[in-house]
Amino acid sequence: EIPGQVFQITSLRTLDLSKNKIRHLGKISQLHELKSLNCDSNNLTTKSLSSISKLPKLTTISIGKNKLTESDSFPSMPPKVKTLKLYGNSFSSIPKQICDRKLTSLEKLDLSCNNLACVPSEICNLASLTELNLDKNALVSLPIEMGRLTKLKALSLKNNYLTKSNPQPIPAGVFTETLLIDLNLHGNDRLTSTDLNEFDGFDVFLERRKKKKDKSLHGGAMVDMSVCGLK
Repeated sequence: EIPGQVFQITSLRTLDLSKNKIRHLGKISQLHELKSLNCDSNNLTTKSLSSISKLPKLTTISIGKNKLTESDSFPSMPPKVKTLKLYGNSFSSIPKQICDRKLTSLEKLDLSCNNLACVPSEICNLASLTELNLDKNALVSLPIEMGRLTKLKALSLKNNYLTKSNPQPIPAGVFTETLLIDLNLHGNDRLTSTDLNEFDGFDVFLERRKKKKDKSLHGGAMVDMSVCGLK
C-alpha cells in the first residue's frame, strides 16, 4: 500500500509509484495539487482508479503494465490531462471515458501492447491529439473519423494486422486532413510499401513529409524518410 504519510503532503505535484505491487490508490484524492502521476508496473485494476477523477490538476497520467480492462467502472479522466499512457494492459476496446469530448487538452495517448481489435469512431472527440501510439494490438483498420484529428502529427501502428483491403485500412483523411508526418507501420506483415503507395491520400502525406524534411535540413533535425517501416 501507499504509505499514509504521502497523503499528508498536500502540496505534492509529482508522484512516482512505479514498480511496486500497489493494488489501491488509497486517499490519493487528497493531493489536489498533483500534476503528474506515474503508476506503471503495479497491480492496479480498473475499479481502483476511481479517485483519479478527483484530481483536477493532473496533466500527466501513466498507468502502464497494470491489470486494467475496459468496463463501466473506468473513471472519467481529469479535464486538464495532456498525456495519458495506458500501455501494457488488457483492453480489448478503448473505454468511452478516454474518448470524452471534455478532454480538450489531451495531446499524447499511448494504448500500445493491449488487445485492441478496433478504434471507436469517438476517437475524433480528442481534438487536440498530436501523438497516438497503438503498437502491438490486433487492429486491422482505422475508422474514417480519425481524419478529423486535424492536429495529429505522429501515429504508430507497429505490429498490428493491417492489410490491403477495400476500403483501405488507413482512411484517406488521415493522410489529407491531419498534420501527420510520422507514421510507423513496421511489423504489419500483410501490408507492403507498394500497397501503401496506392492508398488514396498517401501522396499528400509524402509531400507534407518531404517539406518537413527540407526544412529540417536547415534546422538540424531529421525526419525518417523510409516508407513508414514497410518493405
